[in-house]
Amino acid sequence: MKFKLLLLGLFLSIFVNAQNTFELINTKKAVIPFKFINNLIFIPININGAELTFLLDTGVSETILFSLENKEVKLSNVEKVKFSGLGGSLSIDGLKSERNLGRIGDGIINTTMSLYIIIDEEFNISPHVGIPVNGVIGYHFFKNHPIYIDYSSKKITVFEDASLLEKKIRKFEEFPITIERDKPYMYAGVEMTNEKKDSKLLIDLGNSDAIWLFPTLIKNFVYNRPNIDDFLGRGFNGDIYGKRSRIHNFYLGNFKFEKPLTSMPDEFSIQHVNLVENRKGSVGNEIMRRFTVIFDYPNKKLYLKRNRYFKDPFHFNMSGLDFKQDGLEWQQDRINIETQKSAKVVNEVYKEAFRYKFSLKPIFSIAGVRKDSPAYEAGLKKEDRILSINGDPTSEMTLEKIVELMKSNEGRNITMVIQRKNEKLILSFTLQDPIPYQE
Repeated sequence: MKFKLLLLGLFLSIFVNAQNTFELINTKKAVIPFKFINNLIFIPININGAELTFLLDTGVSETILFSLENKEVKLSNVEKVKFSGLGGSLSIDGLKSERNLGRIGDGIINTTMSLYIIIDEEFNISPHVGIPVNGVIGYHFFKNHPIYIDYSSKKITVFEDASLLEKKIRKFEEFPITIERDKPYMYAGVEMTNEKKDSKLLIDLGNSDAIWLFPTLIKNFVYNRPNIDDFLGRGFNGDIYGKRSRIHNFYLGNFKFEKPLTSMPDEFSIQHVNLVENRKGSVGNEIMRRFTVIFDYPNKKLYLKRNRYFKDPFHFNMSGLDFKQDGLEWQQDRINIETQKSAKVVNEVYKEAFRYKFSLKPIFSIAGVRKDSPAYEAGLKKEDRILSINGDPTSEMTLEKIVELMKSNEGRNITMVIQRKNEKLILSFTLQDPIPYQE
């Protein structure tokens, strides 16, 4: 991670501008294409002339920068800070930088952008996404303008004000939200077995799961069976563990979801989170991607309209494997060159002609193995390098494609060729859903 600080020393500038606001310039609306990978939204943002990629996350209040790798960003007006959030550790050290210039495309600008910088080079979500990710942006992107998210076209439209949306929102269902500590909350119906309870949930676009519930904050909470102990994700303070299961139904107004997957972090993972009053959990992007969504923070409204993904089943990674991309390496591909044989030539021996083409290919390995999972029973281990899956080289795959393969069909056979130190192994297992809902 490389930072170039314009001013020596760490200090708080007396010129700090508290606005930290994105504004539309010379337009009433601006369109931002985004990448949607593993149920997460990634948008391009230029910071002080550097082209970067940010995770769009309604679950964070500040804009956070990390993992710049070989990119150089000039920062000024810097002070020391500490971060806290989901995960086991109490806090991590970082920096805060004021009065930066942020641009999104040609139509959106922030001339007083504040950045919180994680200086720990180990904090890096890129290997678990499959593309370089340099930061996270939340509240300051949403706070002043209606934001229209179309998951089908993978485009975000930022509108100057809500009056421009009057015709569009007629086909949407409207929900009241609250903005507390710079994050959006709504009430949803959680039906564990047969009793629906209205529950206050964070709307969390940085959460790739469907639903999170906090058992320690829910009176008389009983885990549905079957359930499994699992790795749930990564927070600012470390890895998050807990249980996964399914609940009977989940409701957003008139919208109903049957047997959605639900994650329940353990008490240790949320012990340092400063939770708002009455919060019971989160609704994540596995639910939100099933709608066209409009966030209207200024008027405290959320609008939802079902899209073509609405009836998608809630699939689970049935392998028990957590994957990561370990960068790129040069590989050679042999390309055959066609030769033509003259009809007049008889008994002439032709040798096959070919040439080599070198290209950068991704390297994938196993970041973790859930105990008692099909992959665990087959003998796969953390740090095994994956060379092929079902005969297809992983160098021709993406991290997203690998994960989707593990969610595909219960009963599907998976054969992996892996490299473990100096040994190549062929290991096989069958996908099996460990948490089917039981009445």
